[in-house]
Amino acid sequence: MGRKPGPVKITTPRPRSAAEVREIFERFQAANPEPKGELEHTNSFTLLVAVVLSAQATDAGVNKATRKLFELADTPEKMLLLGEDRVRELVKTIGLYRTKARNVVLLSEKLIAKFGGEVPASREALESLPGVGRKTANVVLNIAFGEITHAVDTHVFRIANRLRIAPGKTVLAVELGLEKAVPPEFGRHAHHWLILHGRYTCKALRPECGRCLQNDLCDSPDKRAA
Repeated sequence: MGRKPGPVKITTPRPRSAAEVREIFERFQAANPEPKGELEHTNSFTLLVAVVLSAQATDAGVNKATRKLFELADTPEKMLLLGEDRVRELVKTIGLYRTKARNVVLLSEKLIAKFGGEVPASREALESLPGVGRKTANVVLNIAFGEITHAVDTHVFRIANRLRIAPGKTVLAVELGLEKAVPPEFGRHAHHWLILHGRYTCKALRPECGRCLQNDLCDSPDKRAA
């Protein structure tokens, strides 16, 4: 009998040089100097709620549900008065709506009890709220408070690996890689550029490589011939 093969080692692609990463973000910036998140909101509280609702859902689907919700409740106090049953009814078109509605009411209650009704500006405090994980906290810190954070969703994870900006096998590895790789002057907008690029151009199954502004720099095995 032959020797039993050992476990297959999965290697991570080599990260790009600093000059190459800078070129990528210079192109993103030239094409879209002020990228915006696509979740509709009116203040830091409605942003927080929208991001909590967006887990495993599309931004378009969340926006459709939250327009009426935010007309009725754009503060923690109003959300608490609205109550879980009414919130659940308003967001029932969103996946996992029962759990999300409960979390929205519970986080509103905690914001009032612990933070004076204000959305806190620290990661630790945000992650103490029901339904709020690291990615949600990163989005709120970035958009509401202008901090340089890298919220890694499925699009950011894919683009960071395909373009070798911050290749990694886990979401956290990619996030920490982006912290090191992205030049500070591009940091505030970086995750927006990556999300939009992944959502509309470098798609998971059928990337539109023929119109990609990074085409000549890309050496991903997923790259398609024009």
